Amino acid sequence: MTENSHENVPSRQRRRFPGISSRAYEHPADRSALVALRKLTGFDTVFKALSGLLPERSLRLLFLSDSVRVSDAQFAHLNDMLRDACYILDLEKVPPMYVRQDPQPNAMCIGMDEPIIVVTTGLVELLDEEEMRAVVGHEVGHALSGHSVYRTILLFLTNLAVKVAWIPLGNVAIMAIVTALREWFRKSELSADRAGLLVGQDTRASMRGLMKIAGGNHLHEMNVDAFLAQADEYEKSGDLRDSVLKILNVLPRTHPFTAVRAAELKKWSETREFQRIMDGHYPRRDEDKDTSVSDSFRESASHYADTVRTSKDPLMKLVGDIAGGAGDLGGKLRDKFTGGGSGGSGGSAATGGEGTSGRSQDPEEGSSGPSKG
Repeated sequence: MTENSHENVPSRQRRRFPGISSRAYEHPADRSALVALRKLTGFDTVFKALSGLLPERSLRLLFLSDSVRVSDAQFAHLNDMLRDACYILDLEKVPPMYVRQDPQPNAMCIGMDEPIIVVTTGLVELLDEEEMRAVVGHEVGHALSGHSVYRTILLFLTNLAVKVAWIPLGNVAIMAIVTALREWFRKSELSADRAGLLVGQDTRASMRGLMKIAGGNHLHEMNVDAFLAQADEYEKSGDLRDSVLKILNVLPRTHPFTAVRAAELKKWSETREFQRIMDGHYPRRDEDKDTSVSDSFRESASHYADTVRTSKDPLMKLVGDIAGGAGDLGGKLRDKFTGGGSGGSGGSAATGGEGTSGRSQDPEEGSSGPSKG
């Protein structure tokens, strides 16, 4: 088989999406964040410079020499999944895929000119076949969306920021771009999770995979519904102090929190949008040229407005109250920060801030993997 064909694709009972555009599954914030990133002062200059510093040949030689390339002869089951995912999402050229020895469960799609998919042995050993299928679909989704270029730049800049930390102005300039890239990166993971679901077409398997990445290979000790309940508790618990801590905790991460990703994916799987895609009604690539940036921003703005309106997070509720012209703003701020209710005693200060501070440093930092991503 050549890398441009889909011969010997394994049998399946899964729906295929000929000509599907990545717009069909991309999270609105993913598209708008990428547009905003491109408008960041100095980003074009950095991008052009890095394009010359990160030759595709060097990356390919690195993985070719120090990892195992997936093929019919090596990790054949992963090769079947890769061809299957490319067939379902109609990605004509199957990207090369490598397995790298690393106990940390991870995967990534990188490359400046052409995407390269890399999965770690820790991930391969952790997930069952259907869970792994969703991960492979996740990475193929990144390839179809063209995410690999910006993910590669983020990896390079993150490493560069460490090396030039002693140069105050240089570090500040790089970190501004790194922070913007991380914000987009987190949103791109939500898009790729959706692509993984379109490939695997098994919501429970996608949920299980994310749960295992959070809690390890002890499936008999875990429960998907209880895991999703954690995400709901995380969103709605605490006061404004906890909301601020949530923001601070996520800033250094390349990925959204795993329970939150699972909840986001579950929510999308129950939408009319997802059902229409499964029924064969979705944007096509040949229509991409007719889309506009302003439409992307409008869609993203609508998404954020809906998020603020429906969110259970204390900060988002306050934003909604302010937008709605709620009275006694000073009293609302006081109650939100102190945990007090409107019922009169003023309430004791909530202690939720200690419970949500958690880890401020992402254990996967510096990689662009999936954590299913």
